[in-house]
Amino acid sequence: MNNHVIIIAEAGVNHNGSVETAKKMIEVAASSGADYIKFQTFKTEKLVTASARKAAYQEIQTGAEGSQFGMLKKLELDEQAHVVLMEYARKQGIRMISTPFDEESAEFLNQLPVELFKLGSGDLTNILLLRKLASFGKPVILSTGMADLIEIARALEILDRAGLPKNRITLLHANTDYPTPYTDVNLLAMQSMAREFGVTVGYSDHTDGIEVPVAAVALGAQVIEKHFTLDRHMEGPDHKASLEPAELSAMVKSIRNIELALGSSEKKPSAGERKNMAAARKSIVAACPIKKGEKYTVQNLTVKRPGTGICPLRWDDIIGTFAIRDYLTDELI
Repeated sequence: MNNHVIIIAEAGVNHNGSVETAKKMIEVAASSGADYIKFQTFKTEKLVTASARKAAYQEIQTGAEGSQFGMLKKLELDEQAHVVLMEYARKQGIRMISTPFDEESAEFLNQLPVELFKLGSGDLTNILLLRKLASFGKPVILSTGMADLIEIARALEILDRAGLPKNRITLLHANTDYPTPYTDVNLLAMQSMAREFGVTVGYSDHTDGIEVPVAAVALGAQVIEKHFTLDRHMEGPDHKASLEPAELSAMVKSIRNIELALGSSEKKPSAGERKNMAAARKSIVAACPIKKGEKYTVQNLTVKRPGTGICPLRWDDIIGTFAIRDYLTDELI
């Protein structure tokens, strides 16, 4: 059995541009048992136009005034901050990755270096960034929020033609709404992607709570990504749709329990069951005193615990044969 699920604790921009806050988030992610902590790497000037409006959820969380550009500029981490944080993560015993939002940021992360790339849903149609990531030859985890199967197939084709085969790609089902209503999760679509494309699949969760990512693991997710924050009441676009530290730890623990519970595909008695089989199963026993040579009938035989005698599945084989000795009531045949 190897059911280990890769858990990505998504810090995103919840550090609010502070390296010290980011370090505290690394500590939380490491103590939770997550496999990776993930940040976001971007140059605001290369990510968004100066006049672009905020997303609807961003307006709800941060107010409608101001532009996306102004909001994101405050949330950048410069290159030196990345170097500091990666070393800090190493010391804390957790691996660090980051989502690039432009080609220059991708080049920087590749040289940092990161061991894999995570691409956000908004860049699933970004042919330039897809080709850039494929050129590095490292595994790519691709979120698919807002996409249909045709668009996903096109992204996979672009990556493949640029040199990255499907066996190095993981697709994450996602819904790009923060927080995502349960009615919009459509978790079974994750399995549809696995069938359609024959790739590893996982789930990037934006719902409130931890139930849906845990359910995704039970449905076959091999990667789980979830936003977290030090405090849900901090200012910023993603805090309210994020887990707090205790919740992150609870999610990781629940997922690890599900990993154990998944077991293997082989159906057989477990070690714990075997010690209970004799007490729980039944045997063919005498329903009344039986004399040697007497024919076994449905009147003088019955089925009772314990299961240490002849299995009741052999009932039809025993009926009509003859006793080879005397039996008392309830004695195993």
